[in-house]
Amino acid sequence: RDLFVLLQMERSEELESGLLTQPWASVCFDESTFIAKACFGDTGYTLLISDLSGVWYESADAEAVGQRSKELNKRLTAPVSSVLQRLHGLLSPALAGQPHAATSFSCQRPAGGLTLRVRSELSGLPFYWDFRCSPAPVATVCRHLVRPLIRMSLALQHQVRELTSLLLRKDAEIEDYRESGATLSRGEEAQAASWHAPFPLAITQPGLCFMFSRSGSKTVARRLGSSPLGTVRGGTALDW
Repeated sequence: RDLFVLLQMERSEELESGLLTQPWASVCFDESTFIAKACFGDTGYTLLISDLSGVWYESADAEAVGQRSKELNKRLTAPVSSVLQRLHGLLSPALAGQPHAATSFSCQRPAGGLTLRVRSELSGLPFYWDFRCSPAPVATVCRHLVRPLIRMSLALQHQVRELTSLLLRKDAEIEDYRESGATLSRGEEAQAASWHAPFPLAITQPGLCFMFSRSGSKTVARRLGSSPLGTVRGGTALDW
């Protein structure tokens, strides 16, 4: 019995590790938009789904899959491995934005949970499945959503700071030229022109976009859909 429990825990950890490597996908069920990811193995599956207001999770082992298959498909006799392969073959295309025409998905939200219902066929017979998700544990939400978003945000902030520093240095050089009354040579003019050529410049990350543009002797940074974040003499100030 102890060995069986250890094997179950090991397989559950393998599925959880596999889920971490899966990318989030945007998908529409019942005209509602979700982000979701799933991992299927030989002995079970894990599913994580969110509408950005709540996060739901299900982990089902071979025993749970077999019992639910008998409950929902009384006319169908199929090994657990075949059921898992079929579920993988139905859900993966849906997450990729290419669901099978003969497959339908619907959602219900019982008592704070979320049930994703699947209707399809297996071996020529109707096939039904319910992904019965409960509110995801805080640790799961942090592992799959919060920490990756924080890392992405920090990386983006670092990139913006580096670019802003470069812009400020270039603006200061141009301002020094003007204040000293120096006349640019042809080579310097070409270099300055090449520096201004890329504007407006956009830096994008999933869900974020910054647009850098020139306004006279200043560089203005805008977050997509927002007013200027602020300007200082010859450059840009970003408020984080």
